[in-house]
Amino acid sequence: MSLEISNLTKAYGGLRVVDDVMISVPTTGITGIIGPNGAGKSTLFSLITGFIEADAGHVSLGSVALDGLPPYRRARAGMVRTFQVPREYTHLSVRENLAAAAPDQTGESLAGLFLTPGKVRAEEKAVAEKVAATLDFLRLTRVADLAAGGLSGGQKKLLELGRALMTGARLILLDEPFAGVNPVLIEELSARIHELNARGTGFLIIEHDLGALSRLVSAMHVMDRGRIIASGTPSAVLSDTAVREAYLGGGGKAA
Repeated sequence: MSLEISNLTKAYGGLRVVDDVMISVPTTGITGIIGPNGAGKSTLFSLITGFIEADAGHVSLGSVALDGLPPYRRARAGMVRTFQVPREYTHLSVRENLAAAAPDQTGESLAGLFLTPGKVRAEEKAVAEKVAATLDFLRLTRVADLAAGGLSGGQKKLLELGRALMTGARLILLDEPFAGVNPVLIEELSARIHELNARGTGFLIIEHDLGALSRLVSAMHVMDRGRIIASGTPSAVLSDTAVREAYLGGGGKAA
């Protein structure tokens, strides 16, 4: 199965921020997207996940057409995203943040609470077990009951990943997961991503740390001025003349 993006386009005024983008992302792999500042990468993520409406083009996940669906419907189809700046519930604990991300809980409705209390209790037990397993997997157990707003930048990125895992998504889109993260936690995040991929979760990752991303992904796409200008293995892409020119033209800094 794959995420198929066809002729995706978004313009603001006369500026095409995303310009006729076509890529295929296997849900079994780890794929990267790089590009200089203002290349359109985060806008592309928002189009794919339904946070912004496209002017043209199509997005599908396997046999499911996602065009016109809101973000929560795309998440139910098996695809979720994180953001450059984590969006945790700052006053809830890390444990509560993870539990809140679990989808389709019967206890969220008054009818469910009063009419099917046994089902609600069973679901709450299952969610608590999944939260505990996720905390352990991400090495966050020791901070599980602390307010999420007090976590370090790297821990918040791990929590963002955990919230995505709680949804059961088959494909997770990570927007700059290593930004503001110390080298030790970058390695920790990378290890967790590799392990999750080995278990069957696919990733599409925007990242400006080219070294860390190159060690992580098997395929890479490069955006510049809204368009895909190169695709291939990390080594092939990073040695491409057009890619080097794009980075030099953008000040040599990816975003």
